[in-house]
Amino acid sequence: MNLRTFKLLAAFLAIPVLAQDHSSEQSEAQITDPNAECTPYSYPPSAQYRSSFPTVWQPATLLASDAPGQALWSKIAGSIPNIPPKGQLNGSTINETYDIVNDPDCWWTAKHCVTPKLAGLPPDVFNIPEPKSMGYGFDDGPNCTHNVFYNYLASQNQKATMFYIGSNVLDWPLEAQRALADGHEICVHTWSHRYMTAFASQDAFAELWYSMQAIKVVTGVTPTCWRPPYGDVDDRIRAIANALGLQTILWQYDSNDWRVGLNNVTAADVDNAYRLFINNSTTGLFNNVGSILLTHELNNFTMQEAINFYPQLKSSFSYLVPVGVALNKTQPYKETNYSLPTFQQYISGQVTVAGNISNSATGPSTGSSSSSSSSSTPSSSSSPSNKNSSVSTAKAFSTCWTFLSAAAMLLFGLGL
Repeated sequence: MNLRTFKLLAAFLAIPVLAQDHSSEQSEAQITDPNAECTPYSYPPSAQYRSSFPTVWQPATLLASDAPGQALWSKIAGSIPNIPPKGQLNGSTINETYDIVNDPDCWWTAKHCVTPKLAGLPPDVFNIPEPKSMGYGFDDGPNCTHNVFYNYLASQNQKATMFYIGSNVLDWPLEAQRALADGHEICVHTWSHRYMTAFASQDAFAELWYSMQAIKVVTGVTPTCWRPPYGDVDDRIRAIANALGLQTILWQYDSNDWRVGLNNVTAADVDNAYRLFINNSTTGLFNNVGSILLTHELNNFTMQEAINFYPQLKSSFSYLVPVGVALNKTQPYKETNYSLPTFQQYISGQVTVAGNISNSATGPSTGSSSSSSSSSTPSSSSSPSNKNSSVSTAKAFSTCWTFLSAAAMLLFGLGL
């Protein structure tokens, strides 16, 4: 690079842009260097509530000091079936004494059962009703290096369902806020990502309850959907989730992207799983009822795979939509001032519906029933104009930064 090139590049980079720091969702969204993205940070609005939660990444237990949680558990405990725990937290296995043939507990791990045997429980969602459509979503977020991936989704005007781990949400609160700012649907993926049927009932409740509360504290919304890690769910766990107002969402096909490096699973195996799913679509398997593929925001490999195969998914399916949109679930959160578009609105180009949830910390729920968590209101600094303004600002700065980066690359290419 000659001196003139250096001076021109320096001049471009000297144009004021949003600081790349960890102070807000907008500034966090501008960071694309993985090392900078994954530098641990403390976000004061949510950090003040850390003592209200179990230790991150440890199996959750209901805290004695959590009066709302204790009250809600006392209210629903009597309705939870007396089904014993199964397997181990770190690796649920088929219990030798379990009746696999009759599968009395509708244990997904045993027979991929999705229609509960227990009366009063709704069936699991494992596909979508819209023909030749895909319920598009990702587990295990928010990942601290997801900005490039989320930037790609934004460039495609693509929304998805993000199944967030409660511990990740507290570790990476600004990344969780980005999902809401970008118009994605947020669901629960438990507190510590253990096998849910191995928990005692109160602890299983805690895994879901604290994940819901973490998302509420960080983003201002309380999810009404969840996905069990490894698909490990039975009627006891379904009953707990249902009492919390959570819809159980599974999948029909597994990309196996999360298995790379385990049990000799390779990147080529994941490519083949994607191709099989795409081939099933192109040959008409989903012409009457759509499908869901299990994919992950787990690491750079899984996110890059999603980017690599997105064009083929887009061309082989008529529509890729968040799961809630596919179900015409316009009320995705317990708070009533945020909506998803209907399926028809989404495929007609209206991929978001204006909401007025502020993506700022609000404090845990103080309600004592499964419906009362919506009674917690956003902080006094929250307002519709603040939320809409913050999203617009983020998009404006993103555009600005993209322009500057392109200009800098052009300068290098021209050798000015």
